[in-house]
Amino acid sequence: MRNGGGGNGGARRTAVAAAALGLLLTGAFGLTACRAPAGSGENPGATRPAGGAGDRGADTADPTRLPGVGDRYQARIPAESRQVVAVYGEGEDSADSTVVLYTKQGSAWHRDRSWAAHNGKKGWTTDHREDDKRSPVGVYTLTDAGGVLPDPAPDGGLPYTRSASFAAPRWWDKAYWHDFDYVIAVDYNRVKGTSPNDPTRPEGAAKGGGIWLHMDHGSGTSACVSLPKPAMEYLLRTLDPGRHPVVVMGDKAHLAA
Repeated sequence: MRNGGGGNGGARRTAVAAAALGLLLTGAFGLTACRAPAGSGENPGATRPAGGAGDRGADTADPTRLPGVGDRYQARIPAESRQVVAVYGEGEDSADSTVVLYTKQGSAWHRDRSWAAHNGKKGWTTDHREDDKRSPVGVYTLTDAGGVLPDPAPDGGLPYTRSASFAAPRWWDKAYWHDFDYVIAVDYNRVKGTSPNDPTRPEGAAKGGGIWLHMDHGSGTSACVSLPKPAMEYLLRTLDPGRHPVVVMGDKAHLAA
C-alpha cells in the first residue's frame, strides 16, 4: 500500500490480489452502504445545477463562500481546505444530485467542473444509520481512494489501493459490476489513512459506513454518491492531499440552512 503525503509526493500504495478466488470471497469486505446494488447516473457530460444551490449565478454573490452552503456547513469546511467536492441533492427524499468541484484561489472559490450524479435511493439524512438507504449530510475529508482499475494518477493524488477485492459480487446484476472500479472514501465513520475497504467503524456499526464516491450506472445508491467514469477519473487526477480536499454533501435545503 502507498501512504500519501502532502502535495503530490509520497510513495504510492498498491494492494495486489493474491488469488482471484480469495479476493472474490472477500468481496463482502464491509461495503455496508455500497454492498447492495448501488446505482448512479451515467452522464459523461458536465452539467450545472438548474438554479438555486450551486448555480453559477450564485458564485458572484460572495466568492469567499461556497454557493448554496449556509453558515452551519460553511463553518465546518477546514480553513486549510482548498478543494471542495460539493454534492447538491435535489431534495431530501430524492436520489438525484449534482456534483461540483470547487478550488480556492486566494480567498475566492472557483467552479472547476460539475457532473450529474446520484445519492442514496431514499435521499438524505442528518442521522445516517446502517441500511437506511440515505446519504449522510455533512462535511467530510477525502483522504483515501482505490478500486479495481489502475490508479489514474500514479505520480500523485490521493493514496490509492488497487485490488480486485473491490469488485462487486458477481451475484449482483451485471449492470452493477463496475460500480467500484474507482472509489474515493468519504471519511464518515472510518479510519483515515486506510484503504476505502477497511471495515473499521469507530462510531460503531449502527452508524453505517463504507460511504464512497464511486462509479455511476443510472439510479440511486445505498448511501454513496455515484458519478460517471470520466468524473471519477478527473477527481482522482485532481484531488491533492496537500490541498486538504473535503466533500460538502446534502440536499439543497439542508446545505443552505
